[in-house]
Amino acid sequence: MVDSVYEELRRLAGRYVRREQAQTIQATELVHEAYLRMARDRLPQIRNRAHFVAIAAISMRRLLVERARARRASKRGGPRVQVTLDETLLAGPAAGPDAVDLVALDAALSQLAELDPQQVRIVELRYFGGLSVDETADALGVSPATVKRHWTIAKAWLLRELQGAGPS
Repeated sequence: MVDSVYEELRRLAGRYVRREQAQTIQATELVHEAYLRMARDRLPQIRNRAHFVAIAAISMRRLLVERARARRASKRGGPRVQVTLDETLLAGPAAGPDAVDLVALDAALSQLAELDPQQVRIVELRYFGGLSVDETADALGVSPATVKRHWTIAKAWLLRELQGAGPS
């Protein structure tokens, strides 16, 4: 069980690292840093394997955002870390018109959290955690239809915000 969770986290971290243009961290290092952070922080009661993976994925996201901010600050507006919202491109490097700034995505998620925290949790679990609709529904205690509906709305809202069509 432990080995399969570790491999799943490495696979997930590998996707994150491949999407990061600067690739300043290895997947194994990202998993280990996330685990150390989780061990240090007070975590909620872990309910199941999917819940643990989701929490680890959120921790990895936060680590990558912190690293992107630090790189940008050290270079005075240095290079943006690009990711894509199109889940079909998760396995490959982000590029092209669908690419967005990881720091901007994090800021948009913070804005969305003010409007609908459940949509942010769904985005974190689906996009960053790599959970399926059913796994996300189980982790949140809602129906798969609710997850699908909120996932669609959240993606549309995020795309609008990241393309600058949203209110300032």
